[in-house]
Amino acid sequence: MKRLLQLLRENAAQERKPLNLVRNEAATDATLYIYDVIDPWWGVSAQNVAQAIAGLDAATTLHLRINSPGGDVFEGRAIRTAIQQHKGKTVAHIDGLAASAATTIADGADEVEITPGGFYMIHNGWTWMYGNKHDCRKTADLLDKIDAAIVADYASRTGLDMAQLVQWMDDETWFSAEEAVEHGFASRIMEAPEKGATSNRAALANQGARQWNLAAFEHAPQALTTPQPPEADPAIEAAAQRARNERRLQLLALID
Repeated sequence: MKRLLQLLRENAAQERKPLNLVRNEAATDATLYIYDVIDPWWGVSAQNVAQAIAGLDAATTLHLRINSPGGDVFEGRAIRTAIQQHKGKTVAHIDGLAASAATTIADGADEVEITPGGFYMIHNGWTWMYGNKHDCRKTADLLDKIDAAIVADYASRTGLDMAQLVQWMDDETWFSAEEAVEHGFASRIMEAPEKGATSNRAALANQGARQWNLAAFEHAPQALTTPQPPEADPAIEAAAQRARNERRLQLLALID
């Protein structure tokens, strides 16, 4: 949880991207843009996603445009569930970065494609806790269950051996677009846009990925990190403390 809060804090100064649902009635398509952290307070929430797509019928193909460093694992799980409950076809487009909880969202789609130059990252769940040795063991057991559910999702899509997936999560593994397709996390590389703008598309994808400060992760590519986080904002710190308290109460309810 401390690392998650670090990730949120270091990216708090980023311009917030609205969760826009764009509908094309004639083509029976709808596009949802998830260009933010996954968090009910700091970025994209499951409630907002569920409400945005609730009115779509089975004839509508839902396109998810994703560029996100991840965030709250439970919020990501709830977004994934909302996507899977859509009765029509779903396609995830990784426009720059799908890391952490954002991969859970992408993995909920029927098809996943990733832009040239994009990244896909998987790792073990994080949390923050305090208490005695029994509390710590219970929290570790909870994390084991969370990671097991994530590994099962990846295994279902990729067909890979679970031991290999567990090792990649232990190592916090960053996959290039080509590697994501090779290992089955993505279905294909995005095709170049019309009029031959291949290099521009890749450059824009990389630019989108690099807007995030990913220093909270241990093995993020150097190009995706910044050396110094911004100065702490008292209002942000207060919000972070409130989030910690509320999450602690939720975890205690789960553990009890």
